Amino acid sequence: MATATVNGLRIGYELIGDGDRPWVLTPGGRFPKETPGLRELAEELAKAGDNRVLIWDRPNCGESDVCFEGDSESNLHADTLAALLTELDMAPAVLAGGSAGSRIALLTAARHPEVARALALWWISGGVMGQLVLGNVYCAPNIKAAWVDGMAAVAALPDWAESIERNPANRERILNQDRAAFIATMERWMMAYCPQPERTIPGLPDPAVGGITVPALVFRSGASDAHHTRATSEAVAGLLPAARLAEPPWGDREWSQRQAERQRTGGLFVRWPLLAPALQQWAEDVGC
Repeated sequence: MATATVNGLRIGYELIGDGDRPWVLTPGGRFPKETPGLRELAEELAKAGDNRVLIWDRPNCGESDVCFEGDSESNLHADTLAALLTELDMAPAVLAGGSAGSRIALLTAARHPEVARALALWWISGGVMGQLVLGNVYCAPNIKAAWVDGMAAVAALPDWAESIERNPANRERILNQDRAAFIATMERWMMAYCPQPERTIPGLPDPAVGGITVPALVFRSGASDAHHTRATSEAVAGLLPAARLAEPPWGDREWSQRQAERQRTGGLFVRWPLLAPALQQWAEDVGC
């Protein structure tokens, strides 16, 4: 796979299609670009129209370098994406993604408006429980391991197994972290997920969302989804000046069903290719 060095980090990526409309797709969690459903969505978009689609490994994901800098991990990802799009001469692009990917798209557009042509968002993480779960999942195991047993214990966590396997130098990068500084970083990153007034999106004030003026497509979350609440998706659609709120191509319990069937189907995002027709039609409608 191709790699690029941006902001001092080696980032893995792949380009799919050769059209004139640039897209970037970002998955959720710390899942890599190979996670089932992501490439397939990129391929559907490439077939559907004049699209060229970037899929990539964020820092701390897949084959990319690990990095523990910045005021939040999401901001680290957003800054890296902006630099990568510029390096690949793909800016401005349609920034699209689900779960963490939707948050990265919003943060990238807010922090680097010059790289955003439009936004397409689904499974937007939010709500009190949804945000607190994120801090617990991404940061708490690292804090506990470093605090109790040091950086060797952090490197041994399942969280980093794939990053180390695919990019062996990442183990040394983790081991070389100053323990106290690493704990401080994880605590700072964890604070970004603490619910705050007028911050529908973790780490992004609502007025900053309202300042994103590019066309946006927001898929409504399921009423049963406690991690990506329906209220969050509707609030984001209301904050974005040029947003269209749309129904997704699946039922209300899509998130819980994907969780329950994850081992059998191969991942949480396997049905994302169903989004391609709506994404393509919207892109044509708004002329992005």
